[in-house]
Amino acid sequence: MEILLNELNWELKGYYPWVPYLQKSVETGLELNGVTHWIPATVPGGVHYDLYRAGLIPHPHQDMNSLLCEWVENRWWLYRAQLTIPEFSKHKLELVFKGLDYRATIYINNVELGKHEGMYHPAVFDITDKVSQGESITLEVLFEHAPDEVSQIGKTSMTTTQKSRFNYKWDFSTRLVNLGIWDDILLKITDKVAIGDLYLTTDVTDGGQGDIQLSVEFDTADDTLFNEYSLELQCWTPQGTLISSVTSKIDSEWKLLMNLKVDKPQLWYPNGFGEQALYKVLIKLKLQDIVIEERQMETGIRKLRYKQNIGSPKDSLPYTVEINGINIYIKGVNMTPLDLLYGNVTKEHYAWIIRLMKRAHINLVRVWGGGIIEKEWFYDLCDRNGIMVWQEFIQSSSGLENIPSKHIGFLDLLQKSANHAIKLKRNHVSLTVWSGGNELMSEPNKPSTYEDENLAMLKKIVNRLDPSRLFLPTSASGPVQYITKEKGVSHDVHGDWKYNGMSNHYELYGEADHLFHSEFGVDGASSLKSLQKFLSPAHLKPSSVRDELVWRHHGEWWDTFDRDGEFFGPVTDLNQYVQRSQWIQAEGLRFILETNRRRKFNNSGSVIWQLNEPWPNVSCTSLVEYYGDSKMAYYWTRKAFAPIHVSIDYRRLQFKVGEAMEASVILHADQICGKVTVLASVLDEKGTELYEQSFEGTPTLQTALVLGQFSYLISEGTPELFFLRLQWSVDGRSTGKNLYTFSTSLIQPYHASLGFKGGQLLIDEKETDWKTSHNESESIILSKQYTIANIGTEVALHICPIEESDLFWMEAEGAFESLFPGESQIVTVYCMYKQGGAWLKESNYEKDELIGTLPIIRFQAFGHESIKKIEVIHESFVSPLH
Repeated sequence: MEILLNELNWELKGYYPWVPYLQKSVETGLELNGVTHWIPATVPGGVHYDLYRAGLIPHPHQDMNSLLCEWVENRWWLYRAQLTIPEFSKHKLELVFKGLDYRATIYINNVELGKHEGMYHPAVFDITDKVSQGESITLEVLFEHAPDEVSQIGKTSMTTTQKSRFNYKWDFSTRLVNLGIWDDILLKITDKVAIGDLYLTTDVTDGGQGDIQLSVEFDTADDTLFNEYSLELQCWTPQGTLISSVTSKIDSEWKLLMNLKVDKPQLWYPNGFGEQALYKVLIKLKLQDIVIEERQMETGIRKLRYKQNIGSPKDSLPYTVEINGINIYIKGVNMTPLDLLYGNVTKEHYAWIIRLMKRAHINLVRVWGGGIIEKEWFYDLCDRNGIMVWQEFIQSSSGLENIPSKHIGFLDLLQKSANHAIKLKRNHVSLTVWSGGNELMSEPNKPSTYEDENLAMLKKIVNRLDPSRLFLPTSASGPVQYITKEKGVSHDVHGDWKYNGMSNHYELYGEADHLFHSEFGVDGASSLKSLQKFLSPAHLKPSSVRDELVWRHHGEWWDTFDRDGEFFGPVTDLNQYVQRSQWIQAEGLRFILETNRRRKFNNSGSVIWQLNEPWPNVSCTSLVEYYGDSKMAYYWTRKAFAPIHVSIDYRRLQFKVGEAMEASVILHADQICGKVTVLASVLDEKGTELYEQSFEGTPTLQTALVLGQFSYLISEGTPELFFLRLQWSVDGRSTGKNLYTFSTSLIQPYHASLGFKGGQLLIDEKETDWKTSHNESESIILSKQYTIANIGTEVALHICPIEESDLFWMEAEGAFESLFPGESQIVTVYCMYKQGGAWLKESNYEKDELIGTLPIIRFQAFGHESIKKIEVIHESFVSPLH
């Protein structure tokens, strides 16, 4: 039995280092009271949030306030709570701390139980003989100041801790070093025999039968009792029908291996390739006929294999994932922790971010080695939504030198972290790849290999504890680290992370021949809505980080001011700056995704850097902003990752009059379908058709299909800005469209877009009421359709909805599409009540106060100073219910 202790009345107090050991001054004999009073504490959580709630630090997101919070990491922090010991008739009573951050000493009634170091393995203390039933005890956890650790810039070989490093300053976050209890605290009551480590694996036999295998180890205080115990294993279908029950006696080795066969199994597939059928597995430990312990797990039945890419060198690693006999083209994202205060992240926040992945056709998430090993709820959601997990151990590059640490203390901690993580995460069907860490290099531009002592140790642990899964030494895994135009040297590469220019960007990615692309990105600004939350009015104007310290503090590496000026010219309006920046991010990222996908399965996939950001940036490579809103690049990623997609292979955005624009038209498909017909049209801003060409073909699943060559002569009548639109249908049914923007101007090629009036939009609700549904966290999802029509005379670019009440997370089907005169489309908006943790709680939906409140939706198009200046003929706004 486990009793959760999170909801005790936890308190927190701060001290200068070592003071709690002394308690009274040697000189005066007076009590040393500490640097704070006792304040309420959140468990799980982090010290910073509790200090903020108590008014002891300012809001760290606002402007440069985080600099005023850096003292926190240099103090010692004492948590305490009163606990009444329940009645227990079992053999053993344990205190289990699942996540302590970072060095801690644990006490009961001022008596030390022990010390603990490390975030990723639990601190467990047997208190059976130290307490009595019904006794009220004081439980205390004392944290030392944060260890001195390497931030993004430093030397990896000097790393000595298993502490999340992104807290120490990374390009997408400030320095805010977390301390505290970041995961659950349990009181665990067990019998003389208890279920220990579990290893649940599944496979599919050659005959198509499902195979569920369970390996169990038992914890016991008496080796002679094995004859008295048995284990029952039950299996239930995804629909809830019991299909198998097996009971086995436990032998003297206190280990058990059990198998269940499932006829005609419902298989588990990654997102976009089939359903995510999950079987319930019930494990019952019995003393004679009495159940003394029970565990429930979910698993998917699937056959997992790894293969070399088509045409890959013999010495390359197997980068193609095969599930149930199907080669899975990886459409992935890299995920950082959702918040600098990772202990406060809510189940609802996890559910929202997983929803965004699934809706964008993403099928793999790389849990990055500079962050954390996530909580169990995250992996449960990945199982349920078909998101394969690439889990890295907590190691990362450091810029100056990236050699994996060989420090004896570090290797011991890494081993403990790896052992615990593998034993826990291997039971998730979504787990697909292990990796030694992020960008570990034994010498510049050469990723470390299995020969490295550190990585050899991890490989040995993975092979012992989870032998069915691939272990990559690091990401990228080489043989060169960074993307290059040089042929024949790239397997798995990283880079680049900036838009590389109107010609070089397309040449670099279009000519590369890497087998896998496990990290790359393009930067873009956060929305005006987000910027207004953390920038004071004096800083709400377009600027370069060279000139604006506050902007530099919120995303120094990701300044797009000059880049966007080269496309559009000068800018003074902040919302226009945001729109321009997000457009170029979306354009640059789309090309990378499409050009990688054209080489399927010579290239086995793309993993975008990055999905999210853990603190609010003015600009970043993220697809989703800190507050949960999605950028234009998210929606263009969603389109590029669609199961059926058509693209063109171009190498530049600018053309001179008299030149021919020639580009292959390529069909991408992840599912079998009928004949695909594509109409390629060149249009001006008024929607006038300047040229048209059609293509057709039937897709294959193993490779992209070149449908033909598009060719258009840039004549004297071609406007400064012209558009190439692809529209496709499957067996006559309209399926999708893709729009590219080109220019005949050699300077500021997109400047002409600023002269468009944005069309004349007719926005109407397709339904009066919002529809409701629920997600995995039982949060309500509201949805509603809007019809958008352009009844003006010029194109309306990148039309998107904005949720204005700020009580909801929102995503939409049909966002950031463009409408030419006379065209219309349906936009379906989906909203979920905000239930974020830590700093995000400030904009949470509070059910008791706002029951019945509905989203407020507005729309904006590109090029306008604010959303209210779009000319709207009719718009039905949604008001709160009475």
